[in-house]
Amino acid sequence: MNDEPVYVTRPYLPPLEDLLPYLEQIWASRQLTNGGPFHERLEWALCEYLGVEHISLFANGTLALVTALQALRVTGEVITTPYSFVATAHSLLWNGIKPVFVDIDPETFNLDPAKIEAAISPQTTAILPVHVYGRSCDTGKIQKIADTYGLKVIYDAAHAFGVEDEGGSILRHGDLSILSFHATKVFTTFEGGAIVSPDEKTKRRIDYLKNFGFADEVTVVAPGINGKMNEFQAAVGLVQLKRMEGVLAERKAIDGRYRKLLSDIPGIYCPQLPQSKLHNYSYFPILVGSDYFLSRDRLYARLRENGFYARRYFYPLISEFPMYRALPSARAANLPVASSISNQVIALPIYPGLPDSVQNMLANLIRN
Repeated sequence: MNDEPVYVTRPYLPPLEDLLPYLEQIWASRQLTNGGPFHERLEWALCEYLGVEHISLFANGTLALVTALQALRVTGEVITTPYSFVATAHSLLWNGIKPVFVDIDPETFNLDPAKIEAAISPQTTAILPVHVYGRSCDTGKIQKIADTYGLKVIYDAAHAFGVEDEGGSILRHGDLSILSFHATKVFTTFEGGAIVSPDEKTKRRIDYLKNFGFADEVTVVAPGINGKMNEFQAAVGLVQLKRMEGVLAERKAIDGRYRKLLSDIPGIYCPQLPQSKLHNYSYFPILVGSDYFLSRDRLYARLRENGFYARRYFYPLISEFPMYRALPSARAANLPVASSISNQVIALPIYPGLPDSVQNMLANLIRN
């Protein structure tokens, strides 16, 4: 029995003394929000770190998703994945948009490009894929489909902080990419998020929308929302960013150790990482096959009983929740791969500071 609960993830918290000078500056300036100096510094620092030109910070990733759809004036139907966190589809409903669910690829767990075209209708205006677990979608195939049918592409990149392909940051793909800086993410501002834009004009519109639509103190140009990141969140982000190299190295080591510990257990499968220049190891999913001696749910319960707070991530599918299940595209027969993966997956704990001894205990519990 593990005495201290071990969760799937926990935020990396740098030393408090690194943050205190920033907090003192915030207190002295008395500028706590509304695009203060730390907000501006974090935007510039993230652009440099991520290799992008334009980024807009938000109070959280869900507000960023909702605003991205507003910024591109998306309407009608949007093709998306059922295998994600509910915020992906909720952002569509909040904008009065109908989600159309398409099945996922069995290797990457991302939206399957081969299934997209059949779901396009005269009402389709955009595609909303997710880089699941930080693994890049097939951006080339998705963009080709979007160009053929005149569709927008918005990537939910909540898991994909710092991930790169051969051309650079995967955040450069599509019309917009959305990040989450929630406490469960690789890079965190406790709560927070961002939109990566391709040009200055788009960023300006997004910045208006996240601040009630104000262009200046007497001019409102759009029905915006209050999505701004405050100075404290920005300061936390600046401190986090200084230590990202070490954070990613630790996550990579933990990922590799799991693969060795679990490699010879019948019925336990560790999905391979797709070819990318740089991963962020944001999650460590395993699949529990029918040849394992317990069902997935029984193994999940056994882990919980022993203090390992793993998650069936993502289960249930978004398409199975009450507000979506009546949609024609939500039928299980339409989503066989997503349904199968959702019924097999367990995400194991992975975060900086996870002791080798805890990984050993967890692997022995799965083995025995």
